[in-house]
Amino acid sequence: METEITVTGRALLFLDVDGTLLPFAGGGRQMDDDANPFLAGLDPKHGRRLAALPCDLVWATTWMAEANEVLAPRLGLPQLPVVDWLDEDDDDGRLHWKTRHLAEWAAGRSFVWVDDEITDVDRTWVAAHHSASALLYRVDPLRGLTDADYSAIAEWLLKDGPAA
Repeated sequence: METEITVTGRALLFLDVDGTLLPFAGGGRQMDDDANPFLAGLDPKHGRRLAALPCDLVWATTWMAEANEVLAPRLGLPQLPVVDWLDEDDDDGRLHWKTRHLAEWAAGRSFVWVDDEITDVDRTWVAAHHSASALLYRVDPLRGLTDADYSAIAEWLLKDGPAA
């Protein structure tokens, strides 16, 4: 399903799922979904917290369209744009395979990228190749997004992102 992208002038927030919304240590509430045991770690409060951030949310996950089908309803989120991944690997193996494509997808807009696999190599590359401000925010994959993470992201959006 294609989701319409609305250009608002607000920063984008590229959101990973595994290790971010679904912590590997399973910190959320049981959703009673026998079909997908990974969903046991999904805390439905994430939806309200994400929607309150002054940015435009975009799924940046290998879940791709399934994020809208499976996760968005459980989180109370509307259908969000989804980054379609190219079948390209990074040349040197140090840069995360998402990095270049997310910077291109942002098309000059400020963005936050929330993922559990971000490194300093990705931060350096984005700083050198993306003209707008960007926050590459690494989440602890065992805990997923925490109160402190939401605070740091919101602070950056209000201080360094474009006006909401």
